[in-house]
Amino acid sequence: MTTENNDNLQSWERKALEQLLTETVKEQRRARRWKIFFRIIYLIIFISIIALLMPDHQKTYDSKPHTSLVVMKGELMDGGDANADDVNEGLDEAFKDPNTKAVLLEINSPGGSPVQAGEIYDNIVRLEQAHPKIKVYAVCTDVCASGAYYVAAAANYIYADKASLVGSIGVLMDGFGFVDTLNKLGVQRRLFTSGSEKGFLDPFSPLKPEDQAYAQSMLDIIHQQFIDAVKSGRGDRLKNDPLLFSGLVWTGQQAEQLGLVDGLATPDQVTRQIIKAPHVVDYTVEDTFFNKFANHIGSSAASSAASLLGIQPSMLR
Repeated sequence: MTTENNDNLQSWERKALEQLLTETVKEQRRARRWKIFFRIIYLIIFISIIALLMPDHQKTYDSKPHTSLVVMKGELMDGGDANADDVNEGLDEAFKDPNTKAVLLEINSPGGSPVQAGEIYDNIVRLEQAHPKIKVYAVCTDVCASGAYYVAAAANYIYADKASLVGSIGVLMDGFGFVDTLNKLGVQRRLFTSGSEKGFLDPFSPLKPEDQAYAQSMLDIIHQQFIDAVKSGRGDRLKNDPLLFSGLVWTGQQAEQLGLVDGLATPDQVTRQIIKAPHVVDYTVEDTFFNKFANHIGSSAASSAASLLGIQPSMLR
């Protein structure tokens, strides 16, 4: 065999060996990625099983008469800290407890979704009708405004601190218009729609008078729903003030004079002096440690698994 042929053979063997080693390393990496991926999946399943097996403290009722507490704190929104599903679940459990003397709904919220507020309002009314001996006391702490007051209006009685912010019985829709900004920048807006009103209130297009009128009509309808709910809940206790439903917010002291609240008291004062059941059982629905941990692990695992398997975020959309 000539020297040239020998060199070619050695070069081919070297390339073949390098290719074999490269493929072996790739295969090992793939196997390792899948191994880690399945470990994460097994961990998620294990944590989920533990979370499901954890006892539900709300199902164990206290053996003596008490005030059942449900706290509604934060902005009212679907999936938020204050949402209809959690608040209603807590209220349902509180009313089911045979030793509940009264339900105290402690509110600290600036409002939010009228849909979430309406769902809680309707559920409170339903529970009050089904359990006429159990009264609901809404207590406003720092803020009980807009949708939060919508919820409070369903209670049999409302109390607040003298400096609480109460009311704001109104509805708003806000946004921005960027038409002049685009003109100054020399940018042309190109909007294509199927449906004559699909571009309704587009912030990059001039505001049409008919769009503004339609938006106002929607706000007026929701506002009237709010007013009707407050009048239904408060009845003759409301004073005849032209600014009552203007959207203004009031201090607790002013709210008492307007009939928006029945008196000035803290949650503790209501339980001890008004309900006269100082023993409190908390039915507020909160995520357990395991639920929070599982949710955190779940989102982290999805990201880690995608990275391990070489999946780009755009592929997951």
